Amino acid sequence: MKFFVGLIIAILASLTTTGIAAAQAAPPDLVLTGTISGKDHQTYVEVPFDVPQGVERLTIAFEYTGKEARTVIDLGLSDPNGLRGWSGGNKSTITIASSDATPSYVPGPVVAGQWKLILGVPNIRSGVTANYKAHITFGKAGDPLPRSAFKAEPTKATAGWYRGDFHSHTGHSDGTCDSLSGRRIPCPAFRTLEAARTAKLDFISVTEHNAASHHSVLRELQAYYDTLLIIPGREITTFFGHMNAIGPTEPLEFQLGSDRLPKVGGLVDKVRQQGGIISINHPGMPSGEDCMGCGYVVRDVDYSRFDAVEIANGGTMHFVGSAEGQLSHIPFWENLLNQGIRITGLGGSDSHDPDAPITRQFPVGRPKTVVYAAELSQKGILDGVRSGRVFVDLTGQSDSHLDLSAAGPGSVVAMGGALSLRPGESGELTIDIRDLASGQVQLVLGRGAPDIVLQDRVIDGKDRLRKLKLPYAPAPYWVRVNVRDTNGKLMLISNPVYLLPK
Repeated sequence: MKFFVGLIIAILASLTTTGIAAAQAAPPDLVLTGTISGKDHQTYVEVPFDVPQGVERLTIAFEYTGKEARTVIDLGLSDPNGLRGWSGGNKSTITIASSDATPSYVPGPVVAGQWKLILGVPNIRSGVTANYKAHITFGKAGDPLPRSAFKAEPTKATAGWYRGDFHSHTGHSDGTCDSLSGRRIPCPAFRTLEAARTAKLDFISVTEHNAASHHSVLRELQAYYDTLLIIPGREITTFFGHMNAIGPTEPLEFQLGSDRLPKVGGLVDKVRQQGGIISINHPGMPSGEDCMGCGYVVRDVDYSRFDAVEIANGGTMHFVGSAEGQLSHIPFWENLLNQGIRITGLGGSDSHDPDAPITRQFPVGRPKTVVYAAELSQKGILDGVRSGRVFVDLTGQSDSHLDLSAAGPGSVVAMGGALSLRPGESGELTIDIRDLASGQVQLVLGRGAPDIVLQDRVIDGKDRLRKLKLPYAPAPYWVRVNVRDTNGKLMLISNPVYLLPK
């Protein structure tokens, strides 16, 4: 019983703090003020306000005075169709959108018209007055983050490498697990979050197939899992390929090829308008009766507008035993790189059962995607992916490190960046590998690259930097590294550094 009481207190405290931070992140669109007095004792006061057309998310931060005199004001909300929720005195901030809402409130469309704050007054003493204020924010399509984030303040406010999983499923789509009695059931979302915590992940995105019902559940669970950043996600599943939309919570169309979504560019536009990133999933898979729509055969694609591609998928790796060879997704990625498209390589477990043994599927967090971010927040991680300073750990280890940088005359760029050279100039690549007891480094060169040889290939447990010359070339090229174990099995995959002629 003590555990459940403590859990409830922790959730309520976190929800309140998170909500206030979210409300303060942007100026309110409307401020309602008023006074409660002794005559309002044990009554309900309704405060109307108008919601305009085009609002997709409504956030209300509520505060009042008089608490020192034992005044209590409870909070609820109705829309033009009726009651949307009642949180009483346990939440000072609420948010409502079509696919998620603060616990106590029902998710659904934010309809235009007259809404009402419902103020319940269980106690106010005779002769006492209390002033209330409600900051109301109308979130619209295209508004910047953190409007869609489950957590407004950073989980960690410092820059660093953060490890996570960009691809997982729960019972809100096709994720299953065993119940307490051993029956196979749609798996509740908290089991996946528990698995992420056990794997020592810093962040996870739960990406249900086209569904958004999990967002409201995850918003509630984020308050408890306050050391784990939960990022909204959906696997947009079409007949022609799958894509992860990371960040958005508002509606996204998935009926590719229909009048609703004639071309994939419309989906990309919507994801970007909501401040998210979009990644192509497991493109090396076949498409057909064995795996309907799993491979990526979408037509009329401008790949330069995509942010990422899944180069390592836990389901595929478990099936074939490697991220290479049959069904590998790396060739698809490298073909795009060779076309001059700078697109970040990611990994994801594609877990469908957080409790499954390794004999049945890889666990949550294998592979891990390791992102260098300015902070551990939704915006920080998504910006880190966009930057390309990312590597994939196929083993799921918690402490491996791989980084690249390139220096040239007057400039230094990190992994994911581009270094420009003039004829006769050269740059220097630095390969930074740490916390691996043994293995070997493999240099991977893009189309048009001159001959570059890495002499220092052996990893012997000592932290050290490897440096090599990057010559000028008349055409753009890229360079990245693989790290393999002593048997040659791939362990780590870096993203490229790009070389451009001036």
